[in-house]
Amino acid sequence: MKLNEKLFPLAKAYELAFGVRPNPSTCQRHRLHGINGVKLETAKYGGRRMTSVEAVQRFITSVTAAADGPVCPPRTNRQREAAISKAERDCERDGL
Repeated sequence: MKLNEKLFPLAKAYELAFGVRPNPSTCQRHRLHGINGVKLETAKYGGRRMTSVEAVQRFITSVTAAADGPVCPPRTNRQREAAISKAERDCERDGL
């Protein structure tokens, strides 16, 4: 977490980020266990766990990226042309 970000109690940061205040146990679960290997960034301040709106947004973005999986790079022209040639040969072989 970046120290220049304004800190809020966990549920309040979610509320400011998305307009919905989650159950406190949801915030604690995101902090302690995370989702898809991604944990919410927090800081302890005055005996309370705090986070920032930016940290909540980074958490949601990272969870979404982890759930979507890796992005496949686009095929090169050579790969595309090779796939087309193979498909044409397969069609000819099968009499289509």
